[in-house]
This record gives sequence, structure tokens and C-alpha cells, in this order.
Amino acid sequence: MHVSPLVNIIKKRRETLQVTQEMLSELSGVGLRTVRQFESGKGNPTVETLQKMADVLGLEVSLKVKELSEQL
Repeated sequence: MHVSPLVNIIKKRRETLQVTQEMLSELSGVGLRTVRQFESGKGNPTVETLQKMADVLGLEVSLKVKELSEQL
């Protein structure tokens, strides 16, 4: 999964709200290492993990699935 735009959105929102990575970790229940790896583009979080972080930041996560035939 290509998450670069998602990383940018979550990181920018976190910074706008002046929430540290440590605060996001504590408030969302997501490990600090996971938050740091995600923001550095090295992590591959589950949808559940993304939802937990998004909830804290007041964001909504939606998943759009296209049929394989549309991608060819």
C-alpha cells in the first residue's frame, strides 16, 4: 500500500494541533515506535491502527476498493 499522502496528512494534522508523537501514541493506544515508523514512511500500519490515530486527530479514514478490471 502506498501511504505517502496519508502519512503527510496525519503528520500535518498532528503538527497543526500541536500534538507530539508521544501524545498521539498515548491518546490513541498506538505504540510510539509504530507512530514514528509510520511518519517516517517505514511502517505499514493496519487500517485499525490508522483509524485509532485518525480518531485522536479528528480525521476520518475511508477505504476505497476498485475492481481489478478497472485497474487494468
